[in-house]
Amino acid sequence: MLARRGITSCTRLLTASRSLSTFQSKDVIVTKAGHPKIKPKLDELVFGKYFSDHMLVCDYKDAEWEHPRILPFQNFSISPAWTSLHYGIQCFEGMKAYKTSDGDVRLFRPDLNIQRMQRTANMLTLPEFDGDEFLVLLKNLLKLDASWVPDSNSASLYIRPTYISTDPVIGVRPPTEARLFVITGPVGPYYEQKGTDLFKAVKLMADPAYVRAWEGGIGAYKAGGNYAPTLKVQQVAASRGCQQVLWLYGDDLQMTEAGTMNFFVYWTNEQGERELITAPLDSGLILPGVTRQSVLDLTREWGEFKVTERMVTMPEFLRAIESDRVIEVFGCGTACMIAPIDSMLFENKDIPIPTMSSGAILSQRLFTTLSDIQVGKTEHPWSVSIYS
Repeated sequence: MLARRGITSCTRLLTASRSLSTFQSKDVIVTKAGHPKIKPKLDELVFGKYFSDHMLVCDYKDAEWEHPRILPFQNFSISPAWTSLHYGIQCFEGMKAYKTSDGDVRLFRPDLNIQRMQRTANMLTLPEFDGDEFLVLLKNLLKLDASWVPDSNSASLYIRPTYISTDPVIGVRPPTEARLFVITGPVGPYYEQKGTDLFKAVKLMADPAYVRAWEGGIGAYKAGGNYAPTLKVQQVAASRGCQQVLWLYGDDLQMTEAGTMNFFVYWTNEQGERELITAPLDSGLILPGVTRQSVLDLTREWGEFKVTERMVTMPEFLRAIESDRVIEVFGCGTACMIAPIDSMLFENKDIPIPTMSSGAILSQRLFTTLSDIQVGKTEHPWSVSIYS
């Protein structure tokens, strides 16, 4: 039995190695769109509504990757038995491309998005793919659709890599067929803005009756199955006059995430120190956001206040509010970047947060610093040209 298990394990390793070796950007087949679409005007952009001319498709079958294809944006012809439709064997990423003042097109820390997708794919038992080769393919796609990147500081090209199982069978098992694809499209601000205000505060509903993730679960992975169960709660939040949900966890009401954003508190702690604090990744409850990591990296580099990764509980936060120690609260993520939070609804009571009344100085500074890096105004290793 042990020998048989050893043979099986060795076979899996050889299959994985073979699949990686067949994922090659040099094999890409490009078919250009014969009739380019009309691009929307900047003031018409709605998040996620418009799509650019081309897409990237990579299919896995018979233990190897077929030649990648860049082809005109189109619908898929699928089997109704695809296991991704039945069992949620699916993951995705959210990235953006930005236009610089000299016409270059930049990605922001794409290596972190690709690594996160690889971790999630591994958890879902999807076939391995080479991250470096994938980045080359992504750059090739973006070069072809570079004209779709908005020439604006308030808009960008959203990039949606998606990875799904395509086995046409009914049965819960690791996939033997899969599709990795990328679609893109121009987007404006994630939250609806008034006039030229690009920095609008949001209100959170905090209700311990609803839980997004739990220890031992998959909350730390960007799997599609993490998102559908939150939609009903989002409707509840909207009915109570809130834009997002503050996800609480455990008997001590740990403050974990805000909607699909990582959650930060900037305060004066009980020791009298200025401190920026966010939930740690070791609990398995928190998605390792790229913007989250960038906020931590920047503020630690600044060295102007304490930066801590630990859980803050709602009772602890309320005590800080009552003693006027909270300075700012914000969420962060690729879609919104930095979203200031100016109030919460908890136990049917509105809790004002002085983020905006205090000037949102840290939130604004982070927003500006990250924006300047993304559009190339500030040169930084995180900003990667698609032509490099």
